[in-house]
Amino acid sequence: MVIVEQLQLMHSPRLATVLMVEDNLEKAGQVLKIAELKRRLPKKVMHSTLIQILDYLQQSGKILFTTKGVLWIYRPPSELENMKKGGLEI
Repeated sequence: MVIVEQLQLMHSPRLATVLMVEDNLEKAGQVLKIAELKRRLPKKVMHSTLIQILDYLQQSGKILFTTKGVLWIYRPPSELENMKKGGLEI
């Protein structure tokens, strides 16, 4: 008797969905509750898919995902260089 193990593959969000969420968070410029983020998205996104995207964005250092909501924190390297040039040297 051979036992066949069935693997459950987790659904992965489409790149277009990830980019849509990123764009909305970046443009928001403030802390957003998940419910507010869902309302601002142009297309409906399943809650589990949105949580998976937010986990990915947090792991990649683009957002802070806290009990108060979600905040976009990513700054491109060119912007960081400009900040360093205008900063105070100690």
